[in-house]
Amino acid sequence: MLLMLLSLLCCIPAAMACLQCDRTIRVLHEDFILSAPTLSDQIELEKITDHAYVTYRETSQARKGVIDPSTLYRAKTEYESEFDRFLNSMRTGPITHDTIQIMEKGRGILEKHLDAFIHDGLCPNKCGFLNRRVMDCISCRYKIYICPSPTGQQDCGEYPIEAEEGGQAVLNCFRPWHPLLLGKPEYHYSWSPGALGTQQPDESDFAALLVTDESSMVLNQLHVTEQGTYRCSLQDRNGTIFYQVAFLLSVAPLPPQTHQPLVTLPAVPRRDYSRLQPTEELLLSLVAMVIVLSVTASVGLAVVLRRKYILIVRRKKGTEEEKRMV
Repeated sequence: MLLMLLSLLCCIPAAMACLQCDRTIRVLHEDFILSAPTLSDQIELEKITDHAYVTYRETSQARKGVIDPSTLYRAKTEYESEFDRFLNSMRTGPITHDTIQIMEKGRGILEKHLDAFIHDGLCPNKCGFLNRRVMDCISCRYKIYICPSPTGQQDCGEYPIEAEEGGQAVLNCFRPWHPLLLGKPEYHYSWSPGALGTQQPDESDFAALLVTDESSMVLNQLHVTEQGTYRCSLQDRNGTIFYQVAFLLSVAPLPPQTHQPLVTLPAVPRRDYSRLQPTEELLLSLVAMVIVLSVTASVGLAVVLRRKYILIVRRKKGTEEEKRMV
């Protein structure tokens, strides 16, 4: 049955499907076929390889028929490792049964990585619209794959944010699948002021705030008048909206400051200084004492000066008499 199947497959052109889209894998298989000792062995190995490519194609088509470069790289690396072990385990030359097994193992590796990619990686947008670049497993060419929004719209809900006056609020618009979008989309921020819950804002109520490559915006030194509905939308240059979300910002005013009452110090008791003030008799006594002391000092000073003067005069006379005698 195997020989009959291979004989039928020899007329089917080799189909390119994901794993052999990588040039390294194709060269690996070609070198392996040419290493066969005889021409008949080479033809046999080529038939097995062609059949493996058909199974790879069927495996890919059963799983959307596309793959991304990261998934292809992981599948290729794992298959290369298995193929190297297969070559090292060969005894005297290419063995048909072992070759079929390694090709089947390659199909299993491709199936495993495609299952993980399709389930978690192909369309990770739980909300919003995604167009991304993937490889077609049949043509081995890149193409655009469109992942529509699971909810049917690009509006991805509202998120309440509470802050205090004078504080800070961070509006984070990023989702992990945003870097997969083709081109260079930008984040558009707009604002509709007003207290929350009073009225649903219309499109005309929003005023543009910022267009940036950054996925988040920080509001500092908040004031009560800055509360309202903030909207972030991820758009391309043609205005196509891929993702949109609203932030309902409420700013709580600071509590009124309670002024502490001024502490009044107790009054210093006034002392009666009238008793300490000198009386008229005391003043007269002090004046008389001062006068007596002044007179006494003057008389004493006059006596001292008179005695000194007399001594000076006597010394002068004695000196003159000594001169005459000489």
